Amino acid sequence: MPVYIETVSKDEVKAIATNKKAYKDYFILETYETGIVLTGTEVKSIRGGKVNFKDSYARLKDGEVFLLNLHISPYEQGNRYNVDPERTRKLLLHRKQIDRLFGKTQEKGLTLVPTKIYIKDGLVKVEVAVAQGKKLYDKREEIKKAEVKRDLQRILRRKQ
Repeated sequence: MPVYIETVSKDEVKAIATNKKAYKDYFILETYETGIVLTGTEVKSIRGGKVNFKDSYARLKDGEVFLLNLHISPYEQGNRYNVDPERTRKLLLHRKQIDRLFGKTQEKGLTLVPTKIYIKDGLVKVEVAVAQGKKLYDKREEIKKAEVKRDLQRILRRKQ
């Protein structure tokens, strides 16, 4: 059975995974594109789409940004080169960006949440957002808006 490998040109951006829960549970205020320090087997697993954002977040420590609880499944052919799937990974940002994030996260109620992982120019990138948690009534309001929009679409389709 032949194996087909999907290739991406250097200029293309290929989205691997999106953190839908982040968009549901937080108001996204700012986003930053960051690099991430990975091993070879982790890159291969990410290219295969084996990433889980559940409960992942970013934290500033000693002037650096780290991504915690991001689950990257072990690569099947990785044998001894595989690492802990939920290890802490360093994010790569410019010093000015780190200082700005530090100031933002000191404000009450703001946190750093990863929103996307994608491949750009052959490199794995993580989009990190400065986010503010939604209250329960905000979530309910958003659900109501989505239901109204869905009902309007349904009515418009029937009239056509």
